[in-house]
Amino acid sequence: MDPFGIALTTLVLFVSFGFMVGVLFGFFGMGGSFLVTPALLVMGYPARVAVGSGMAFVFGTAVIATLKHHDLGQVDYKLGGLMIAGTTAGIEVGSLLVYRLEELGLASGVIGVTYVLLLGAIGSFVTRNALTNDGGGTSGSGPHDGADDEIDPDDIPDIAKEIQSYRIPPMLTIAGGIQVSLWMVLGVAFATGLLSGFLGVGGGFIRMPALFYLIGVPVPVAVGTDLFEIVFSGGFGAFTYGLNGGVDLSIVAPLLAGSALGARIGSAATNIVNEDDIKIYFGVMLLGGSVAVAFQQAGDYFGIEAFNTVGFALIVLSAFAVGGAVIYSTVATMRAQTSVYTTAVD
Repeated sequence: MDPFGIALTTLVLFVSFGFMVGVLFGFFGMGGSFLVTPALLVMGYPARVAVGSGMAFVFGTAVIATLKHHDLGQVDYKLGGLMIAGTTAGIEVGSLLVYRLEELGLASGVIGVTYVLLLGAIGSFVTRNALTNDGGGTSGSGPHDGADDEIDPDDIPDIAKEIQSYRIPPMLTIAGGIQVSLWMVLGVAFATGLLSGFLGVGGGFIRMPALFYLIGVPVPVAVGTDLFEIVFSGGFGAFTYGLNGGVDLSIVAPLLAGSALGARIGSAATNIVNEDDIKIYFGVMLLGGSVAVAFQQAGDYFGIEAFNTVGFALIVLSAFAVGGAVIYSTVATMRAQTSVYTTAVD
């Protein structure tokens, strides 16, 4: 009898995939259902099950990763709490859109096209800014920022400085002593919540860069705070889809079994790896996901099964390639730090 009601090979794939996605989730504050949902669509699961199971996976992985970021002092609970209010409303609107599109028979296609456009646009923007270091004067100097540390003004992206200059009351003081309008925080929260409910994602692939580029929160704190918010948005989304039969525990359980370890490794890596490297890996992963989903959409449209297979393979490879790069970069940095310490002692 197959464990969890699925084939052993599929079980091993889900556990392995869950581990690497967990690494990405803990490292970026996203990467869970952003990769899992399209993979399930490619495997032939209905849109409602793919989205709902992705949300359930997001919830479990976010809990694990947030606990680790809490230990590192990289969670701004006040900012996270405010984000929850806007996100909850957005998720409800997004899930209603999915149900309506399902009735019209358009859900899978619209969700897939939206993935391609958003992932490609955000991935290109983040990668370009990281490679040209447009995000700030010294943002790559180190990854060890905590929620209570004062941020260097030179580390704030130019876009965020411009937004912060519009002081629409009430103003809030958040991570790093940053002052920002409450309305900006709620606007970002609602937009990402809408995406969470519509795409079946935690919303981190747009919220994490939004927290950094639009609000000016340091990258490690943006990751930790984003994860804290995803605990609630993912839980609410999973509950909403679960009520309508959209959560398949035979999918979620093996994925979470793998992500339990991966999420803690990825979370710890944000305190070690250079901040610009985090942004580069993040952008590359989004671009890889965009290409993968594009293949899957082309396969559905033209009826070419090989394209679906290529799309699924690219989704899995992007998770393993970027997750492996994160682990390698972490080990290399730790070795370099150990070598410097040993030299200093000698």
